[in-house]
Amino acid sequence: MAEPEVGVAADTAMETEAPEAAGQKRERDEVGDPAAEGGEAAVEEAAAAKKPKLEEETKEVEEASEEKAEETAEGKTEEANEKTVEAERKPVKLGPKEFSSSVEMFDYFFGLLHYWTPQIEFNKYEQMVLEDLLKKGHAEPAKKIGAGVEAFEIRNHPVWQSRCFFIRRIDGSSDDFSFRKCVDNILPLPEAAGVVAVAG
Repeated sequence: MAEPEVGVAADTAMETEAPEAAGQKRERDEVGDPAAEGGEAAVEEAAAAKKPKLEEETKEVEEASEEKAEETAEGKTEEANEKTVEAERKPVKLGPKEFSSSVEMFDYFFGLLHYWTPQIEFNKYEQMVLEDLLKKGHAEPAKKIGAGVEAFEIRNHPVWQSRCFFIRRIDGSSDDFSFRKCVDNILPLPEAAGVVAVAG
């Protein structure tokens, strides 16, 4: 018996909703309408109340844009660092020798400079490595190599009084060069290693 009552209640609810569902417009409530309550002054007050909200939303959007721009800038910096790291990981071949990092390359040439006997020419293997170092790493390799390489030596630098790599050219001239600068131009050295300013 309860079933017919539910059905009647449902039919009544449908009848009240029917005019809205049929496409008829509902009448506008006059309560809370600023234009109906106080005319133009009320409309201006309502607009003034909305303005701070709009300004807050605009600030939030601008702040979000600035944060995104900062993240993008940081991302570009990170990309540049990643490229440097990738360049660091990519092995560099100098003559027949291959180096996996700038520190490894630096250590190799530092060892040559400090443990090779001065005034003696390097062997062909070391000469190929040093010549490739000059070609790939020196700022002006054509000027430094000149007419061609006869040999490489270690000498005491006449001005700095320290060991230095020297290139002896075919025409008999010679010149010093900084292995540190060459290494740093090929693969940047970590800042802790520092590039010491040495002639040529």
